[in-house]
Amino acid sequence: MAAAMGSPWLRIRLLPEVPPRLLRPHLRRTLSVRASASASASPDGAGGPVRVRFAPSPTGNLHVGGARTALFNYLFARSKGGKFVLRIEDTDLERSTKKSEEAVLSDLAWLGLDWDEGPDVGGEFGPYRQSERNSMYKQYAEKLMESGAVYRCFCSSEELEQMKETAKQMQLPPVYMGKWGTASDAEIQQELEKGTPYTYRFRVPKEGSLKINDLIRGEVSWNLDTLGDFVIMRSNGQPVYNFCVTVDDATMRISHVIRAEEHLPNTLRQALIYKALGFPMPSFAHVSLILAPDRSKLSKRHGATSVGQYKEMGYLPQAMVNYLALLGWGDGTENEFFTIDDLVEKFTINRVNKSGAVFDAVKLKWMNGQHLRSFPPDVLIKSFEDRWKDTGILQESESGFAKEAAELLKDGIDLITDADAALSNLLSYPLHATLSSDEAKSVVQDKLSEVASGLISAYDSGELCQALAEGRDGWQKWVKIFGKSLKRKGKSLFMPLRVLLTGKLHGPDMGGTVALIHKAGTCGAVTQQSGFVNLDERFRILKEVEWESLVQEQESPAETAVPASP
Repeated sequence: MAAAMGSPWLRIRLLPEVPPRLLRPHLRRTLSVRASASASASPDGAGGPVRVRFAPSPTGNLHVGGARTALFNYLFARSKGGKFVLRIEDTDLERSTKKSEEAVLSDLAWLGLDWDEGPDVGGEFGPYRQSERNSMYKQYAEKLMESGAVYRCFCSSEELEQMKETAKQMQLPPVYMGKWGTASDAEIQQELEKGTPYTYRFRVPKEGSLKINDLIRGEVSWNLDTLGDFVIMRSNGQPVYNFCVTVDDATMRISHVIRAEEHLPNTLRQALIYKALGFPMPSFAHVSLILAPDRSKLSKRHGATSVGQYKEMGYLPQAMVNYLALLGWGDGTENEFFTIDDLVEKFTINRVNKSGAVFDAVKLKWMNGQHLRSFPPDVLIKSFEDRWKDTGILQESESGFAKEAAELLKDGIDLITDADAALSNLLSYPLHATLSSDEAKSVVQDKLSEVASGLISAYDSGELCQALAEGRDGWQKWVKIFGKSLKRKGKSLFMPLRVLLTGKLHGPDMGGTVALIHKAGTCGAVTQQSGFVNLDERFRILKEVEWESLVQEQESPAETAVPASP
């Protein structure tokens, strides 16, 4: 099997240097393990072909944290001209499902993170599912057994629990303290003849330490006396996670292991296995967690956490990639807008932060809007039009209504799914609710009834509709004349007109809005289910407003009733 491409600046050595076959069990217990970094190491641990992997477990949806890890691996590989490998870690047979695997692959593909090797595309270092690599794990377990690096452990679960309890009472780490690491050949043979189940347990030196130079976290070290001998193969023949991962990364020639900081403690066990098998170690980079706004670990209780959920909510893959990249990384400038090509060009692992990054859903939505509005105009318009037709607001029309609506509303839409509400809101006419609101009080009391009277006259005479038929230019000419007739301009003119014509206090450009409302009533593009109120109906509602009662009600609001004493 091909050896892994290891880091040129990270090495691990055993002291004393004695061939494993000459070591007696009790001598192996005093081995000292050290790792040291070369002063000539490059900042990103580069040296030789770059091969990275993303290894999801198909037991659920692709979490945004996992997606960011995949993205950092992808960007590192592409920026170095290397390979991005996808490996499925499905050794948890009870929880792993084919459906989950397909969903994870689909989400990664949606994000645009294409892989060079994987279960669906193959490659020379496959299989790429752990469940299909059992024979390889057994082969390497036997190799470790022959070298004396592991031994058979016949301890029952009850004995192991008793060891944990004893260690707890003695205030010691819960490490393995059993006899099988120093058992005689006769004792082992006796248990084998009885058919006693056994695990394969890795022999950890009692003394010494392991030190690595993590590409993100800097120097990290562990004392070996806190570990104890650990299991690599269960009694049912199933390999344990740390053993699988080490064999996989080594035989797949993974040069850099970029993963979540949750895996940092696993590095100690994996480094020992690397050395025992004679494989060079890769460079390690442990990415900090993604945090919720309260700085706890991001979980379902904080809202959507999976890539699939955001896809269903209408988010763009470009925006998700851009935002995930900025969770713990930056190019050193104030720029926050990046395409995936920009990220490949600018990404360096030494600019990934050690500290956890807070997931801000508001910022993600804003960023989605930035990417949405960066679309070519015709693509953006088509996206909105398709959405409006799919949701039944618009029907086929050659009027150009969708184009005008998209251009008018685009600046207020951050998600394509928000386009429905934006257009429906523009087509609606909640006049009575607006007039009775506290916010409209100042507008109503600024002689709104006089503006309404003049507006109704302009509509009944056909003057207003004639102007609107000419579009925004016609509106602008008319509104200047109308303002002069009432001796109003600026806010004192346009706020009353907005309320009277749209039924709202806020909205997009006034001229464009009124022209679009007029067009909606004549072009036949708007469906009945859109909730559209045409100009005829708006003015009918407007004419029925009892201004005197409204003003009196606002000037003398009814006192809050005080309940009578019982």
